[in-house]
Amino acid sequence: MRNQSLSSTVARDPAPIAGAALRIDALLAAERGRLAPWLAVAMGAGILVYFGLREEPSVWWAAPAPLLVALAWWLARRAPHAGWAIGLVAAGWLGFGTALLHAVTAPPMAAPPLRAIVLTGVVQDVDLLPEGRRVTLGEVRFAPEDPPQPRTFRVRLRANDPARPAPGDTLTVRALVRAPSSPAYPGAWDFQRAAFFAGQGGAGFAIGPAEVAAGEGAAPPLAGLRASIEARVTAAVPGAAGAVAAALLTGGQSAIPRADLAAMRDSGLAHLLSVSGLHIAIVMGVAFWLVRLAIACWRWLALRVDGKAWAGVAALGAGGFYMLLTGAEVPMQRSFASAALVTLALLAGRLAISLRSLALAAAAVMAIAPAQLLGPSFQMSFAAVLALISGWDALKSPMARLRGEGQWWRRALVAAAALIGTSVLAGLATAPFGLAHFGRLQWYGVAANAVAVPLTSVLVMPAGMLAAALMPLGLDGPALAVMGWGCEAVLAVAREVASWPGAATGARPIPAWGLLVFGAGMLWLCLWRARWRWLGLPAMLLGLTSPALHRPPDLFVSGDARLIGFAAEGALWLQRQSGASSLTRDAWLRAHGFAEARPLPAQGEAAAGAIRCGPAACTLRAAPDGPAALLLRGTPSPEACGRAAVIVAAEPVRGRCSASLVVDRFAVWRNGPHAIWLGTDGAVVVSDRAWRGARPWVPPVPTPRAREDLPPAPVE
Repeated sequence: MRNQSLSSTVARDPAPIAGAALRIDALLAAERGRLAPWLAVAMGAGILVYFGLREEPSVWWAAPAPLLVALAWWLARRAPHAGWAIGLVAAGWLGFGTALLHAVTAPPMAAPPLRAIVLTGVVQDVDLLPEGRRVTLGEVRFAPEDPPQPRTFRVRLRANDPARPAPGDTLTVRALVRAPSSPAYPGAWDFQRAAFFAGQGGAGFAIGPAEVAAGEGAAPPLAGLRASIEARVTAAVPGAAGAVAAALLTGGQSAIPRADLAAMRDSGLAHLLSVSGLHIAIVMGVAFWLVRLAIACWRWLALRVDGKAWAGVAALGAGGFYMLLTGAEVPMQRSFASAALVTLALLAGRLAISLRSLALAAAAVMAIAPAQLLGPSFQMSFAAVLALISGWDALKSPMARLRGEGQWWRRALVAAAALIGTSVLAGLATAPFGLAHFGRLQWYGVAANAVAVPLTSVLVMPAGMLAAALMPLGLDGPALAVMGWGCEAVLAVAREVASWPGAATGARPIPAWGLLVFGAGMLWLCLWRARWRWLGLPAMLLGLTSPALHRPPDLFVSGDARLIGFAAEGALWLQRQSGASSLTRDAWLRAHGFAEARPLPAQGEAAAGAIRCGPAACTLRAAPDGPAALLLRGTPSPEACGRAAVIVAAEPVRGRCSASLVVDRFAVWRNGPHAIWLGTDGAVVVSDRAWRGARPWVPPVPTPRAREDLPPAPVE
């Protein structure tokens, strides 16, 4: 009775509810200016909800988004904080609907023929390789009578092929083409999803010479100019330096030798090759100051026009041209959106770099390509900029004290601290995302960037811009030579730092849920300004320690069963058949943070008794007394049923077996790669199809092909 009386009193007295509302309103009022970025966060959360589903929702689920946006707008004019709360729901629904509509409007995935074919297509792009060329084809026909495919296909030409296709040409070649591959294991990076939203239908390689017919087919903007610049740069600057110079000007990294790519990655300089924020900032900055200087030097013009405004317009034009020249990839769109907002803010006299402008750029990119939210490029770049904005906002007072009265030695100290602080902040912010996606940590990135970034900013990119401007006149040789010297110096830094002991080490990657927790904690820490922002630190710490709480699979089976791997005693033990994918093997190694793969023994024990092999089978155990997996060799026999918790075979297992789980060639053919955990209570088997569900980018369950030599079934 007493509790009921108390409840009735609270219900009649709205004071506690009103007091709580006032306290929440006061908290949000103290965060004025920090509320808008959370709308972009909510939009990203809605996109994640869409991609986390196992069944494709109806398109009508996108319908409430405009109504919620209108309701939030109307309410915000009367009760700003209530409108913001509804706006979070509206932004989340908008992100969900945006991803759904992108999936609905994307063309269906293609099904290339299984045999070699003579295909014809219009060249969209040409990538130089260390040996040969790779072309991207549009309007592809697998046979002359077939309609053109709605998706693009990549074909690697033979290394000795004399053909020199250009964008817009029609190319005919005999090739073997395959659809995008499935993930290496359930939960790994989804190549099919990425290809689905990028408009790609598959890739392959030529097995015959290419025939090129000059034409004026549809090609992306500036694709021909990009190909000619790349060819001119690599001809003027031979070797790896020329490939790096071409990558900085055109965005194509395919011509860089593999060893130099590895050196750039292990030294923490790989971001220099991916044209994005740093490069477009240099291009637009140089254009801005050159145009402003030219106007200031022309007195008649300087007295009649606003030099700052015209320089800003020129910078936007230069940035947009550079974006199109490099292929207008999503990372470049993101960087151009951010740079354009900064330029417009400068022209309007507003704060150039702010969390609000960053959130607006993120929302624009998510609206254009929502699937990019799941990729490392989006996550690492926005995490770096978020950390820089929030970090330098917190460091304003210490930097002001360090600057003192502006003596030359103090200015030099501030410049050095800014350079080191930028590298440290960006490195700390992006390291968890790099670990989650690539399973590697670069320990000397600060030292490498301290040399390579100023070199790129002061020498390499300005020389490249000058060379590009002089190419129509044929006077680009000296500028390209200077750019080549700078690229050689950057490569020398990368090779030296990568050779230091422990420069890059493998580690068990952060799982998806750990990365989500870390990202949420980082957003909470960086977007709020009150003391409650420190609640984000425990979440970040939990995300960083999540690899210790996550158990990767004990046993892997690839989608073609040519590769079967078992993790034990710090190594990956493999049964490998001819044609097995090295990329799949590397993904399995990254899943455990292992550095080496070993072949399963032909006979005997290995991995401290976890592996026992004989001529007919291998018995695999994750724990000494735990359940076993039986890996069959050769032709499986029915006698194996019931001898282990799970039976794995690269060949079909005939007959039914209810006493053991079975993962054989038929299972992976139907449901894709499999992951197996050997626990104390038995084996847990998860297929790729069960993990991803029924989504537009997941191929349907295959059906057996009809035998052409069999007579048709009788008609009743």
